[in-house]
Amino acid sequence: MRNTQPLFRSAPVAAVAAALACGLAAGPAAAGPGISVSTSGKTVSVTTSACTLVDGSWGTASLLTSSQTNFTQGRQVALTGTTVSQSAAWQSVNPGTYTVIVVCANNITAGSQSVIVSGSSTPTISATAKPAPSRGVMGGVGGGTKDYGPLTFAVGGSLVALAMIATGWVLRRRSKPYRL
Repeated sequence: MRNTQPLFRSAPVAAVAAALACGLAAGPAAAGPGISVSTSGKTVSVTTSACTLVDGSWGTASLLTSSQTNFTQGRQVALTGTTVSQSAAWQSVNPGTYTVIVVCANNITAGSQSVIVSGSSTPTISATAKPAPSRGVMGGVGGGTKDYGPLTFAVGGSLVALAMIATGWVLRRRSKPYRL
């Protein structure tokens, strides 16, 4: 006859597991949206949802060549848009490699990304996106992340905790010997 130990001995262990699950589930809440850069022919465009309206301005985007190192050295364009999405575009861009940097009106860098302009009508996007240091870790490409509210994370954490408890219960039941 086997001697088995229950997986969860008390309610405090289950509470700790639930709290840990909620904490893990809430981690991505700090992720920022970053920027999304695309090209079409000789036009480069950037889109973000990181900026907020300050004194009638969303912020500025700058297109830097490989020899330019400072935001102010590039071709600067004011962002336009709504609270959902802000964008800027540069036309008649010569073929080459560029860096797009977006700085919001509240002086927070939304992100920077390299882009290759080929001059053809085929869109080309470089895979060297850099997240904004002050906005957390960027996931996905451009709008590939979504910022969920605390209620969503609370429900998700509760479901994870419930799944952990149910798994422990099933494992405990399976470890008991069968009785006839």
